[in-house]
Amino acid sequence: MNLPPAIPGILSDEELATRPSALATGLLAGRLVVVSGGGSGIGRATAWLAARLGARVVVCGRSQEKLAAVADALARAGLAAQSVALDIRQRGAVDALFADLFARCGGVDLLVNSAGGQYPQSALDFSEKGWRAVIETNLTGTFNMMQSLARHWNAAGRAGSIVSIVVSPRGLHQVAHSCAARAGVAALTESVAVEWAPLGIRVNCIAPGAIVSEGWAAYPADIHRRYAQASPLRRAGTAWEVAEAALFVGGPGGAFITGQTLHVNGGSNLWGETWTGGKPAWFAEATRAWQEPMAGEGGS
Repeated sequence: MNLPPAIPGILSDEELATRPSALATGLLAGRLVVVSGGGSGIGRATAWLAARLGARVVVCGRSQEKLAAVADALARAGLAAQSVALDIRQRGAVDALFADLFARCGGVDLLVNSAGGQYPQSALDFSEKGWRAVIETNLTGTFNMMQSLARHWNAAGRAGSIVSIVVSPRGLHQVAHSCAARAGVAALTESVAVEWAPLGIRVNCIAPGAIVSEGWAAYPADIHRRYAQASPLRRAGTAWEVAEAALFVGGPGGAFITGQTLHVNGGSNLWGETWTGGKPAWFAEATRAWQEPMAGEGGS
């Protein structure tokens, strides 16, 4: 899937196939990795990296066209991948996916929950339908994937690993529905990491900051350049950087890590502000006032 250059920084198939990785070749050899939301963005980059590290990859999501494009690109590169259309909100469909993978492929080793969605809007303007759509996808859908797979692992007496993509909420504005849902996933992760530890199941989260992805198309164009100023490192991250973190934590290198959220955000959770719909006048005025000399300062 060679993407149009409308948003600079989105990685092409050629870049994903050749981009250097800090992770060892063969790290995931012989393992089956499921990536939800694998048709674009962080999920797509994660699928590419997992396959390059030796895994058999299953990408799932709602757009069969996008999923098929990713699976076909991986196949052309000589990598093992398949695509499955899936609405993670539909529990029956989720259960059926994992039942099929355990019966046909012998099981799953790692799940990366990258599926989700949101849109920039003031919380005062959320409709009930819009709120429910984001919560049901980002929180309930992620729970469906986690619990269904954990039940299959438990029944089979197998260990496994789950990594969920959430957000770094501090300083992230105008996506309160997504922040609420992703915070729920992080809290869920901490809870089940303890409950499922005796089963050999590790559960962690990766919290990206401003990451260049196809999802940026939903935001005003001038927001993109401002995102680069939303962290102390003063740049946006790449989907590849998030994928490397997810597969490190979820793979063998993270064997003693569970119940944690790793922030891959350039430090934006410590300092920064990300206004997904543009900074409102009240806060823009505060920024201007901060920059103005105080009375008695700077005089000659």
